[in-house]
Amino acid sequence: MSELAKYGPWAVIAGGSEGVGAEFAHQLAEAGVNLVLIARKPEPLDQTARRCEAVGAEVRTVAVDLLESDAAPKIFAATADVEVGLLIYNAGASTCNEPFLDAPLGEFQKVLDLNVTRMMELVQHYGRQMVDRGRGGIVLVGSLSGYMGADRHSIYGGAKAFSRVFAESLWLELRPHGVDVLELVLGVTRTPAMARVGLNFDIPGMIVNEPAEVAAEGLANLANGPVHVAGGNAATAAANSAPDRANVVLEAHERIRRLVNRR
Repeated sequence: MSELAKYGPWAVIAGGSEGVGAEFAHQLAEAGVNLVLIARKPEPLDQTARRCEAVGAEVRTVAVDLLESDAAPKIFAATADVEVGLLIYNAGASTCNEPFLDAPLGEFQKVLDLNVTRMMELVQHYGRQMVDRGRGGIVLVGSLSGYMGADRHSIYGGAKAFSRVFAESLWLELRPHGVDVLELVLGVTRTPAMARVGLNFDIPGMIVNEPAEVAAEGLANLANGPVHVAGGNAATAAANSAPDRANVVLEAHERIRRLVNRR
């Protein structure tokens, strides 16, 4: 049995159709773990499923928009007859990138629903099952955005900060019950989603990570919670945790402007 197989026999991956989520799926499939892949678009979901089935995994797909209020019950129904030993919550995009005063609160609520509410629903449901069995793993995919405030990311950055502190708290609560919890903090990662929004990956000196590499780091460090900063970004996370918040935020602001090609 591989080290990852102990988290089986099934893993649920929210945001499992492309990028880091798809790499989690393929690496788990190679380790002998069966998969429930969740994403909004069925086509890339099915492509990832076929790739994982090709290495011997049993795969179920749930094409559901996690912004729908009934998304969690649909996922629970699709997994009611299997033993889920690993939950990876990788669905955490920013769906509204406007200044806080310029967009309806309902649009910002969607950011919270995706990054906080749905995550809590899935963690509580599967976490309870894991505690009852005395084993399991939970990976919450976070972001360096959770380490400082940022223009047009007031809600997203706050949600990612919540995710990290939430993971630390869960780690304390669940480790006595044999359940590993890890917040996997990502920096700039060359995912299809990031390419679609037009990020500038060619800034001199900027660390750009590949999805397969950070997924492998997350799985390798699953038992080393509560937080692992992937891809050589630990120094940046530490610098962004400094007490001089004005300096941290202003310096990060300039880096982000270059990243998103904003003058």
